[in-house]
Amino acid sequence: MLLSDLPLRTPVAVTSVEDRHPNDAIARRLRELGFVAGEPVQVVARGPVGGEPLLVQVGYTRFALRREEAARVRVEVSAGAEAA
Repeated sequence: MLLSDLPLRTPVAVTSVEDRHPNDAIARRLRELGFVAGEPVQVVARGPVGGEPLLVQVGYTRFALRREEAARVRVEVSAGAEAA
């Protein structure tokens, strides 16, 4: 499942960040911000216009992401995410 498709307040874990092309700066930056395999993540809120931006919590930090950026993050429900 993609982070951009995740229902609100559903605890999951990051499985990967997909590069759209070689040297993908956005994917690299997402990984630098903490979107790494096993990290708990959830969509906390959606913006009023077209549901964008998404307010996403990874670990204890919150970020506003565009849907296009969130669509690079693959997630899955895991035991570690359920405890978060």
